[in-house]
Amino acid sequence: MFSDEAAASLFGRGSQAHRMERAAIRVNDTLQLAVVGIPDSEAGVAATGTLVLKGSASGTGQVRLGVCGETVAIAVASGDSTGALMVSLVEAINTLDALPVTAAMADIPPPSSGGKSPGKQLVLTARNKGACGNQIGVAVTLSAPGITATLTPMRGGEGDHALDAALAAIFSAGHTLVMSPYASKTALTTLATWLDKVSWPLEQRGALGVVGWNGTLAGGTTLTTDVNAARITIGWYPGSMLPGGELAAIYAAIIASESDPARPLNTLALPGADITPQDQWPGRSEQENALANGLTPFEVNGSQVQIVRAVSTSVKNSMGVTDRSLMDITILRSLDYVRLACRARITQRFPREKLNAIRLQRIRSELLDVLYALEQLEIVENVDAHKDQLKVTRSQQDDSRADAIIPAAVVRGLHVFAATIYLL
Repeated sequence: MFSDEAAASLFGRGSQAHRMERAAIRVNDTLQLAVVGIPDSEAGVAATGTLVLKGSASGTGQVRLGVCGETVAIAVASGDSTGALMVSLVEAINTLDALPVTAAMADIPPPSSGGKSPGKQLVLTARNKGACGNQIGVAVTLSAPGITATLTPMRGGEGDHALDAALAAIFSAGHTLVMSPYASKTALTTLATWLDKVSWPLEQRGALGVVGWNGTLAGGTTLTTDVNAARITIGWYPGSMLPGGELAAIYAAIIASESDPARPLNTLALPGADITPQDQWPGRSEQENALANGLTPFEVNGSQVQIVRAVSTSVKNSMGVTDRSLMDITILRSLDYVRLACRARITQRFPREKLNAIRLQRIRSELLDVLYALEQLEIVENVDAHKDQLKVTRSQQDDSRADAIIPAAVVRGLHVFAATIYLL
């Protein structure tokens, strides 16, 4: 995919796929991006939200509805009825077909005790069914006197489609980053299993899964605890108007823009992310809590949103003990890079070779040369100190296989500076 118009024509304007593709391309227009369309679940339910305007305008102004950070505004003249204003707002919303919602007028449900409907309301409906629609942010602002508004946020969406078929379709494609719009335990577990399969020794197509989360810290750390996967990173931006899929698209596009796998992503801007209200900004203690629990916090800095520190969701090892050896996503990205570099050198130098003691020595020499080159790139370090650990031997189980043990002291990022200032 190279343009949002192409995504709009294939997947529907304003659809989840269209908006994710648009968000990614706007951030990184050199991105090599592929999109797999997923149909709505037959049992899915679309999220809805409502807006009720009451009163009568006693002056001029505007009614402004924000949807995913985009504003739909209508003019208000003195004496305008709220019914007419809601109809005008419905027309304005439906004119902007790139929004993730459609609008319609409907009766307000009668009270549970019975009786007639108390009036009309504007109903927003997510274009795509599923729980992901609940993450669509909406807000209303009034500048005309005499009018009040009651806004119900998007809710009631259920039934996100399973990822299995979509992931199976790209199993052999070799993608290095996979952005998913779904942040449920089921979806994350499916994605983590797939990432392990494409990245394991026989496949060797190292990949990272990217997900977005605009909910609470407690909700986000519950997700990271559930998935506990070294190959998944979840970007946390509380209070964002953007759903998780669009946050994931922006975050992944920025990860892809950094060609050095060992260089930290700290402070990199996230273009297209909305500026949240200040009362939604997490403090340092909350950010540290998020990082310790495998959640990547985003923060507002002036007029832009940026990454605090990009971490994986891997928090505990297989024995259930806290183990942050794979905390930063740069560590696994660097190891994938080392593996690819070594594999490329071996396939270049030994495409059709016999296996004997001389060949084993040559293989070791080539691998050591690769490590020295990676040391120059500051991807690994202390090669001389660890080179005695580099061993290439004939397999004792398969006499046609050369086994190598390759030490890779991956260069860590500078994430923490600590100092003590004392009075003289």
